[in-house]
Amino acid sequence: MTTPNTAPAPKPRHPATRPPGQRPHPHHRPPRRHRTDTMTVHHLALRTDWEAAQPTGEYRISTLGRTLDEEGFIHLSRDLTQLHRVHTAYYQAVTQPLLILDIDPTGLDIRLENDYPHLYGPLPTNAVTAVHPYTR
Repeated sequence: MTTPNTAPAPKPRHPATRPPGQRPHPHHRPPRRHRTDTMTVHHLALRTDWEAAQPTGEYRISTLGRTLDEEGFIHLSRDLTQLHRVHTAYYQAVTQPLLILDIDPTGLDIRLENDYPHLYGPLPTNAVTAVHPYTR
């Protein structure tokens, strides 16, 4: 007895799945949420403060002239636009060299407050993925 050479019937798809390679319709994409655990955040630092943190492995400056112990958290920026606003508001008169610290937030206690990320606890120097001079 011979059986016809036919392909097996396709499995029914769940209504929420789409064929491989097909992009979702733009109106059906899930909403984007601000997540600091999957992106880089930034901190504006005096070069001397960053250099002083190297031997200890912890950066503990919240913002210009204030420590983590005084402020309770370290001020961060979610993007360079926010960082430039921080510079304009607080660092414009500073003549010392400034650095942008790029920070991997994975595992850090970062909370968004008034649309700005705040780090509760010291910044481990090994969480800083890049350091750039801040140019005005």
